[in-house]
Amino acid sequence: MATETPLNPDSTPSGARETHGFQAEVRELLKLMIHSLYSHREIFLRELISNASDACDRLRFAAIADSALLAEDPELGIRIDADPAAGTVTLTDNGIGMTREEAITDLGTIARSGTAEFFRSLSGDEQKASQLIGQFGVGFYSAFIVAERVEVRSRKAGAAPTAGVRWESGADGEFTVETITLPARGTAVTLHLKADAKEFADPMRLRALIRRYSDHIGFAVRMRKEGEASLEYEVVNQAKALWTLPRTEISEDEYKQFYQYLAHDFTDPLAWSHNKVEGKREYISLLYLPARAPFDLWQRDAPRGLKLYVRRVFIMDDAEQFLPLYLRFVKGVVDSSDLPLNVSRELLQQDAEVEAIRNGLTKRVLDLLARLMKEEPQKYATIWKEFGVVLKEGIAQDHASQAAILPLLRFASTHESHDNPTVSLADYLARMKPGQERIYYVIAESLAAARGSPAIERLKEQGLEVLLLAERIDEWIMGQLDTYEGKRFKDASRGDLELGTLTSAADRQQHDAELKESKGLLKRIKDSLGERVTEVRVSERLRESPACLVLGEHDLTEQMRRILSAAGQKPPDARPVLEINVGHPLVKYLDRLADQAGFTELAQLLFDQAALAEGAPLANPPEYVQRLNRLLVRLAAPGAAS
Repeated sequence: MATETPLNPDSTPSGARETHGFQAEVRELLKLMIHSLYSHREIFLRELISNASDACDRLRFAAIADSALLAEDPELGIRIDADPAAGTVTLTDNGIGMTREEAITDLGTIARSGTAEFFRSLSGDEQKASQLIGQFGVGFYSAFIVAERVEVRSRKAGAAPTAGVRWESGADGEFTVETITLPARGTAVTLHLKADAKEFADPMRLRALIRRYSDHIGFAVRMRKEGEASLEYEVVNQAKALWTLPRTEISEDEYKQFYQYLAHDFTDPLAWSHNKVEGKREYISLLYLPARAPFDLWQRDAPRGLKLYVRRVFIMDDAEQFLPLYLRFVKGVVDSSDLPLNVSRELLQQDAEVEAIRNGLTKRVLDLLARLMKEEPQKYATIWKEFGVVLKEGIAQDHASQAAILPLLRFASTHESHDNPTVSLADYLARMKPGQERIYYVIAESLAAARGSPAIERLKEQGLEVLLLAERIDEWIMGQLDTYEGKRFKDASRGDLELGTLTSAADRQQHDAELKESKGLLKRIKDSLGERVTEVRVSERLRESPACLVLGEHDLTEQMRRILSAAGQKPPDARPVLEINVGHPLVKYLDRLADQAGFTELAQLLFDQAALAEGAPLANPPEYVQRLNRLLVRLAAPGAAS
């Protein structure tokens, strides 16, 4: 980078000075940062150097198509000047620069999707707020953590010297812009430091921060050589992209610092994988597993993906084509030696080379997760807590990787008294009863509802473990699964329980006897319920509840029906089977009722209660309440007990 030509104006304004108001979200973000990030003040330097590095990256990429953009100053880099007497710090880059319009737009508004969700996720907890702000990416606005006034001078690469722009603000809700003359392209950001932030005008302090936060960016960061009279600049950082270095030359702290630089995060990553692939295809990848989920994890259009380089030339941020959607929480860099420099997002979607790299990186992440699961279970527990629901999506999205994903899944189950999802499928198989051929599970609106489901009463009585699922995604995911280690998954609320040899001869004889004795009762209940059910039968599931509803093997659950309805789709009609517990006192009372009106009313009541237990809404709640009240009055009447 040429250093003899400073990026300063000729003090020749050539455009009207205008005052603009910050976007409301920017004002809110500035207020939050200034008050919530006091303990992280030094990150302003990391953020501004990151912006300068991006500007150089973008110019280098633009110069692939137009080499003239680099002609006037081909050595890209960043320069930092500190003036302790004046209390200022200036960061200068000779990158892509900005036009006047871009300065107004880029420095005055936040265009990032999810801004509203970000602000809704904040609370009065300053520590939590600082973490969320870090996830959001404070960028340029971090300057106001330490500066009472910020001045930006910029000229777009390829533009005339008279097309420079000066932008200035004191974080008071407004900023001014004017067109000026600048002799060189690029951007200079001058921070007029607050009285309690003058430490950052100390060159020694700045050097230490550069080495801590920005040592491994791909461009040289220069400062004046030590000594007040020195006019020469020297490189302060290593100026070599960290991912290009051998793993043996990189310390654990350097990996962590690079993650924080890359992800704009204040916390350390849980784990990382750094690999160089050579042979038929050549690429380097450095992938990180964050310690917490970002606030916009569930936004489908939120920025995601890896930072893409081709032969060390930056191509794009958030290249989502290199990892599947269910691994969208992974951060990192991929540097290919085989892709063309002019590759676009559209070309990435069609390139066979990209597909091969994607498959390799997907396997790399799943292998890393498997290693954590075996060697560092506490870290894996954090991964599952933060990203488990997202990881489940891979069961449906990535059939080729199902075998690798299944061991990573964690469930709550009837084997554990708590609702923390800690049970693996391997754990389940190890506890299966002799002769058990099914992996039983039940899906409900909540884990408490799943644990108390009438459909699993007999399974629990026999000591058969049941996996408990309560996420909205679970029915979709479990519908994609068939077997694990030769054992088929079985929804305990559908069809027959398929207990096989787990049912003793005595149990079968008792069930046959109950069925024979109850034929008349079953017919009366079916006649009373009419088209509400397809069948009424004696239950093999129930032990404590009087009745439950059972779906057909291919019927939609009530949860899925609600999801379809919420999406504007009419779910297909389906009628459940009503199973009754003939040994329950309420069913015995029903069998003794000679009054047909009372019988029908109680049969309807049993059906509604079974529906409520499954989380289904009542078709007519007031009618249900009236029916229940009439039954209670009848039971309370003299002689009702007989």
